[in-house]
Amino acid sequence: MPGPSPGGSPERETGAGERPRGPGRDRRVRFRLPHTAIAVPSVREEEQLFYRRLEALAVPGPGGFGPLFASDGWSDLTEDRLLRKRVMRAGPGGPRPMPGQEVSVKVLGALEDGGLVERDPRLIFVPGHGDVVQVSPNRCAVQCRADSAPPGAPTRQPRRARPQALELGVPTMQPGEVSFFLAAFPYAYGRPGSREPDVPPEAPLLFEVTLLEVRDGPDPQPLPPAVRLRLGSQRRERGNFHFARADFAAALRSYRLSLRALDGPTTAPPGPEEEEELREQRVKCLNNCAAAELKLGRAEEALAACEAALRISPDNGRALLRRGQLLAEQGRDAEATLVLRRALELDPANKVIHTELSRLAKRQSPPSNTAPQNPRHDPMPLPGPASPAPPAAEGTI
Repeated sequence: MPGPSPGGSPERETGAGERPRGPGRDRRVRFRLPHTAIAVPSVREEEQLFYRRLEALAVPGPGGFGPLFASDGWSDLTEDRLLRKRVMRAGPGGPRPMPGQEVSVKVLGALEDGGLVERDPRLIFVPGHGDVVQVSPNRCAVQCRADSAPPGAPTRQPRRARPQALELGVPTMQPGEVSFFLAAFPYAYGRPGSREPDVPPEAPLLFEVTLLEVRDGPDPQPLPPAVRLRLGSQRRERGNFHFARADFAAALRSYRLSLRALDGPTTAPPGPEEEEELREQRVKCLNNCAAAELKLGRAEEALAACEAALRISPDNGRALLRRGQLLAEQGRDAEATLVLRRALELDPANKVIHTELSRLAKRQSPPSNTAPQNPRHDPMPLPGPASPAPPAAEGTI
């Protein structure tokens, strides 16, 4: 049996019936390296572990998730106790996500009957922005493209609104933590449910979330105009969702994020139609900002939003009417009258504008003791900060 080659050289490969050749004479070598195996749980194993944890909570069962909303061992994330959290495995430590930071999470979600409706191995989003990006397992970065991108360009991952349970729950986690989030339908997919994933109406969900990573939010990247329009529309719709739930601070935040998307850097100048749509969306967002500011009792900020909308679209009827109302509230009757008369020129049949002008005229003229009062023409009270027209009147919800 031949001994080791001089100097610890690797073994030589020899064919059948061949004699080993001398050193340095046309030989092939093969390095023998230790075998290394990395254990990665399969999707099936992860699901089995998920269901074992569900069974430990006595669900699914005859009562569904109902008993869990009143059971111990959960913390309430909302005052209505319709979103609850239970830590299944604490993280090794580390700061929780801060506002504006980007997170990566793994999500599994089940219905009361145990049906799995959410399975996202890596979900990337910025909590509070109202939009998340689903990333396929073999991708390490989010890539965007316009619908008109040339063939072969990186495909854009689908965006869709995710449950409020993730928006509100993930910021309470530490990196490496695994937690359950029990969400009644207002914090899941709402009263109508969802087609994709297939969630029935008014269905509660139980999510298992693993916080994989927390990092600083990405700098605004140049996007094609079509992507900016789509992102702006999604964030505005998220704001309308918050507005309808009377969460006006969250609505205002979403409207501002929508404006940031619409005004962000672009990879190419928008065409005439895209530029017009960008302008229309900005005006809608600013009008919605004014409505949210009024709900929060901030009349000066609401007036500033109206004026910003009018700088873009001087003949926008909604902005003119609201600006006239706000000026009248401040006692600036002459300015209010001019604004409302311009609004009336654009919309002569608008009864609200007629009412506001009538109110101003009555306030400016001296009272008469002999003039008969006609209840049918008594002016309506000016809507206060707590009762502006909702964004739904824009037709954007």
